[in-house]
Amino acid sequence: MGSIVLRQVGKAFGELAVIPSIDLEIADGEFVVFVGPSGCGKSTLLRLIAGLEDATSGHILINGQDATDLPPAKRGLSMVFQSYALYPHMSVRANIAFPLKMAGLPKHEIDAKVATAAATLNLTDYLDRKPKQLSGGQRQRVAIGRAIVRQPSAFLFDEPLSNLDAALRVQMRLEISELHQQLGTTMIYVTHDQVEAMTMADKIVVLNRGNIEQVGSPLELYRHPDNLFVAGFIGSPKMNFITGPEAARLGAHTIGVRPEHLRVTTDGGLWSGTVGVAEHLGSDTFLHIQTDTVGTLTVRTSGEVSLNHGDHIGLTPDAAAIHRYDQKGKAIR
Repeated sequence: MGSIVLRQVGKAFGELAVIPSIDLEIADGEFVVFVGPSGCGKSTLLRLIAGLEDATSGHILINGQDATDLPPAKRGLSMVFQSYALYPHMSVRANIAFPLKMAGLPKHEIDAKVATAAATLNLTDYLDRKPKQLSGGQRQRVAIGRAIVRQPSAFLFDEPLSNLDAALRVQMRLEISELHQQLGTTMIYVTHDQVEAMTMADKIVVLNRGNIEQVGSPLELYRHPDNLFVAGFIGSPKMNFITGPEAARLGAHTIGVRPEHLRVTTDGGLWSGTVGVAEHLGSDTFLHIQTDTVGTLTVRTSGEVSLNHGDHIGLTPDAAAIHRYDQKGKAIR
């Protein structure tokens, strides 16, 4: 079991409330991603769950038991940090085995658990190497292996891919997702990267200034963002926002249109504009259009588009895909 429930959990440093009050339920076996900009409180919230920070208010329940005042070692959780935190003088085998050795398990049991974890993470051939002989991705797998052998109720990941290059990030993203499928253990994953959140999560928790803006599946948040913050944070390229008379004409204080929901025409359209920078990515092209009435809009089109800088075009939004927001930034349903 790996259910985690937060009831009015808050954290303050002196007079500064970094997390005012949060209620959240994480079901056993879920892959939940905390996402938001730097300083939104996502790592602090993870540390509260882990017991590395003391909650100022509220209660944290793990598997139905109040764990608010329990030390980290008694919570049955394993944490993987941004820094690998490996012992440089120890082999991969010894690094993975370390928490079991500290727990006083017999050698034969330690060996069996290490072998199983190494096989799961494709580390069997590297067990006798030192961390300096490994790539960044392999070191991160060792850190994960050290967490796996404890057989925790849940894994907590604090931006584990931030130190890796782009290609390794993609590879490790897939490996962690596959690991979740294999183990079926609850995972809570912190990142500022909304692409990681969208591709890995069963459920995303969007945080802003210590508050939860929205909780839902990746597609729920993408298709039905509750407010302007979520709409602007989830999705790459970002949603286009339009205010003023054009928004009012469409029944809102602000309207949002995702780049893929703008149709390019050469003979008219709701808005007219001029092609500026075109970002060619192969399968897609992102066009930055300076319109005559609603500012600069980003458009996602086919990679084969044959438009050039300075071309005059028309843009028409998909009427069914326009997002409408009131003066307070809340979605109008």
